[in-house]
Amino acid sequence: MQDFVDGLVTINAVADASPGFIWRLKDDSGDATAVQALADETILINMSVWASPDALKDFVYGSEHLQYLRNKKKWFAPYGVPNLVLWWVKRMYIPTVAEGKERLHILTSNEPCPEAFNLATVFMPPVEDE
Repeated sequence: MQDFVDGLVTINAVADASPGFIWRLKDDSGDATAVQALADETILINMSVWASPDALKDFVYGSEHLQYLRNKKKWFAPYGVPNLVLWWVKRMYIPTVAEGKERLHILTSNEPCPEAFNLATVFMPPVEDE
């Protein structure tokens, strides 16, 4: 895990500078790994807001993050259920950890749907009220 921990500042800076990046979960020191959202302290959470699924895909697969993705089996035990969930949020809205847990539950309990989907099955954003 030390390689993972040692690279967090760098990979978070890459995310922060990526086109389409809006926000990421972090504590006052800038560390997301310190946010304990689940009873199992060995599970880390990561939440972010992006302008579009394509902007997120570009970061995940088209930046230094891809090397992190390739090494995840070295650092993390298999989760056994989906561990990535996407959903649309209104402009300027910052989701909560509780909301993320709820959306992940929706995805793991069902097929991808407009309320909870993944990068392979993206739904169109809802029409916002003017």
